[in-house]
Amino acid sequence: MGADKLLLNNEAFFIEVSQMLQSGNSVTLRAKGNSMLPFIMEERDTVVLQKVEAFAVGSVVLACLPGNRYVLHRVYRIKGEHIMLMGDGNLHAMECCRREDVAGVVVKIIRDGRVIDITSSSQLFMAALWRKLLPVRRYLLFVCRWWMRRDRRMKKR
Repeated sequence: MGADKLLLNNEAFFIEVSQMLQSGNSVTLRAKGNSMLPFIMEERDTVVLQKVEAFAVGSVVLACLPGNRYVLHRVYRIKGEHIMLMGDGNLHAMECCRREDVAGVVVKIIRDGRVIDITSSSQLFMAALWRKLLPVRRYLLFVCRWWMRRDRRMKKR
């Protein structure tokens, strides 16, 4: 007999996550997708979210977009109540939401048992540098994805 599982669709799942964050709980989620490469990688990283107290350009947030679509992306620009988000692994695509649509902020990444504080000055510096490298990000991501495929092939051996 296997363990009991509760299956939720994405909308119900993220509504529950949002409620937990609003109640002051921290929430740990396994990374899904590669839109935050190279800083957060699917199958490798887990993120720890907390209730939104404050965030700034460079913060990684969980936000609800129109159509109840949730993304975990970096704050790229803030204009009043409007927030522009962009995944670190994206080249052009940006999303827009309002401050009130931000459900939580990532404070840690757990990678291979190691805890990375993404609010540290070194992590914020690397994120700011990555943002400035947007014009050449295409080439850097090509190398990163090639390295990931190579690494996966090596682990399978």
